[in-house]
Order: sequence, then C-alpha cells, then structure tokens
Amino acid sequence: MPEMTTGGQAPITAEIDLADIDLADFNLFDPAVQQCPHAYYAKMQADQPVFLVDVMGSTMHLITRYEDALEVVRDTDTFSSQFDATGSAASGELHDRMKALYEAEGGYARVSTMLTADAPEHTRYRRLVSKAFTPKVINDLEPVIREITAGLIDAWIESGADGIEFVEQFAVPLPVTVIAKALNVPDDRLADFKRWSDASIAGIGTNISIDARVEAEREVIAYQHYFAEQINLRRTEPQDDILTNLLNARTDKNQDPDLPDELLTMPEMLGIIQQLLVAGNETTTKMLTEMMRLLGENPEQFAQLRADPARARLVVEEALRLSTPTQGMFRVVTRDTTVNGVEITAGSRVVVMFAAANRDAEVFDEPDAFDPDRDGLNNHIAFGKGIHYCLGAALSRLEGRVAAEEFASRISEFTLDDSNEFAYHPSFMLRGLTYLNMHFVTSGANEEHERRT
Repeated sequence: MPEMTTGGQAPITAEIDLADIDLADFNLFDPAVQQCPHAYYAKMQADQPVFLVDVMGSTMHLITRYEDALEVVRDTDTFSSQFDATGSAASGELHDRMKALYEAEGGYARVSTMLTADAPEHTRYRRLVSKAFTPKVINDLEPVIREITAGLIDAWIESGADGIEFVEQFAVPLPVTVIAKALNVPDDRLADFKRWSDASIAGIGTNISIDARVEAEREVIAYQHYFAEQINLRRTEPQDDILTNLLNARTDKNQDPDLPDELLTMPEMLGIIQQLLVAGNETTTKMLTEMMRLLGENPEQFAQLRADPARARLVVEEALRLSTPTQGMFRVVTRDTTVNGVEITAGSRVVVMFAAANRDAEVFDEPDAFDPDRDGLNNHIAFGKGIHYCLGAALSRLEGRVAAEEFASRISEFTLDDSNEFAYHPSFMLRGLTYLNMHFVTSGANEEHERRT
C-alpha cells in the first residue's frame, strides 16, 4: 500500500500516481483506507467503477462513478432501501442478545421508516414528517442558530485564549444544541442527547464488537424512553414544536388519496426522531469541521469570505462536496440488473459511494481542489438524491452558512496547529475528523492592534 497523508483535502490524489494504487490492498475496515479512501475511489472510477468487495464474509458492490450513483438512487424499484442499518445481517449471538435486551429494558420495536423504507411506506412517512419539519420551522431557527454560534465564538474570545479544539468547542455543541431546541429538549439533557446520537451511529460503517453494539443499543432504548414520555406529554399538553406536529400529522387525502390516513405509531415516531437526531447532528458536526480545515489550508478563501460574507453559501457547498460526511448508502438489489456493464444479481447489496461520486473527474474539474467558485457546484450529492434526499439538508446548510458568516465577522485570521494529525473516525460510512486544533486572531484584537500601531 502506498504511503498516504491522512487528510481529506486536495493533495491526496494529486501526490499519488494512480498506477501505484493496488486495489487488492483495499479493505473497507482497514484503518489506513478509512483515513483517506479517495485515491482508491479514483482508481476504482478509472479501472473498476463497480467494485466488488468482501465485507466480513459477504460481498458488496461499491458504485463509485457519479452517473452510476444517480442511476442507482433514482431506480428505487431495482435498488431497495430496505436494509439493516449497519448494512449487514445480525449474527445469531447479536440477534439473541439484542432481543433479550429489548425485552429486559422495555424497548420499542425498531421500525423501518424514511431511511430504510421503500414507496409507498416511504411516501407516507416523508409526507407526514414534512408536515412537522416544515421550511418555516427550519427558517425560524436562524436567529437561534446565530445566537448559539455567536455565543460559542464569543466564549473563546472572552476566555483570552488564542486557540481552541474546534470539534468539542464548536462543531459538536452547535448542531447538538440546535437540533435539541428544534425537538424542544432542555439544555440539561444535552449531554444525554449527544450520547444517544453517538450510540445511534456506533455500528454504522464500523467493525465494533458485539458487546459494544449491545451497549450502544442500551443507550438507544434510553433515548426511546425519554422521547416516548415527551410525546405522551404532548397528547395532553400540546406545544408549538416538532413532537406535537408529528403526533398530529395526518395524510392529506386530496394530495395522496392512495395513502392510509393514519396517525404515526409510537415506534414510527421514535424511529423518525432518531433519524432527525442523527441527520441534524452528526453529519453537520463533520461538515463544519472539514469546512474549517479547508479554510485553514486555503487562507486566501477565508480572506475572500471575510471580504464578501455572501460567499458563505458557496464555501458550505464546496465543503459538503469534499467532506461528504455520509460517505455512502446501502441498497439491496431486487432483480437481476447491470450497472456500468457489470451484472449484479437479485439479493446482492451495493453501496452508493457519494464520496467517490463527488470527486468524479468526469463531473468536477480538479475534483480534489477546494474551489467554491467552481462550475456545477450544486451538482454534488452529499445529501443523496431522489426520494431519499436528506430531510435535514436545509438545516445543515443553514447552520454551515451562519457559522461561516459569524466566523468571518468575528475572526480576522486563523491557522491550524502543527499538532493536528487530521485523524478521522474509523468508519467507511460516516467520515469526520476526531479533533482540529486551531489558533485565531479576533477582528476586535486585530483592529486594536492596528489602532495602537
């Protein structure tokens, strides 16, 4: 295996001749691959765009080219979303221990809702959730997001420190606090909220032990108990929040006459809220961190952002393309088919690699470069495409834009500390930096320095 930097930024494929990449070395659970898979994906696109991999005794096809990815996510009849959350079937021991845990702890049954459902069930869930998580609900959060963002940055400034660890001091608390407020979770439960979110994704794209999976599920059951209690409170004490909206959401028979006019059940609501929790939290944390890394490695882009805060939207879109926090998504093949000339039999699993598609040189010029002014910027598929397009995309974009604007107004310059190893969490599915140390100069401090000199 060729030596690679651990970063996710431009140099990775530019510094490595693809002729030196041996796809025989590729292993989804290899820590070195997980740290920086982009050169391998580029090699797959060039040589084997539908790449067969072995995963713990079974096989999957990785779909790496942009056009092929679009074909798969749009053909929901052939490529079903009804997969296990980890993309693999539970073992006998894991199944038995999970069953015993749910019986002992009084957990609610897991229900396939938006992410793991096909039409028409998916259509019903999507319609009902859209009634609760409306554009107005999201837009009304902007003042809250701006207040939280400004408060976090001001806390660094007021502390007198010239450096921070960005993940724990900004990228985690901002989206956690925002989605908690959207779900009307009190501030004293934020630590629980974050722990439940972490537990929800513990087994996605990773090879953790059965014990670890069981302990993560114990936290998920704790999450269920909390939100089931909150939902039941809304039955007698409705509030102006997403939980009350979900509780009362009904299908519009004029719009969808073929869909059942049924209220969501408790397991359905818990499954939906869990997806909102993860979509509105984990992926945004990872995007924000990568955005700051990219701006730190490209200071001229941060200078342009400061000069023109309207560029924040462009910066966010390019950061989403390059980071693609949800690196891919599983699908199950319902009938024999072909993708890019490769035959795939019914029952096979594929992974649509959004991260690879977002760096397809056939679609994006100099795909590894951070260029917010590139043509076709909005063509990226960091949030997926088609009927399963991420419901939290608008909220994530809003948080990213507000964060970029507030940084540009409060910080005149910043640098990434030499201690950074740019280490990513060990998952081939959810990719984000474990930490990011940075130093900064505030706009106020810079102005004071200029006044004195």
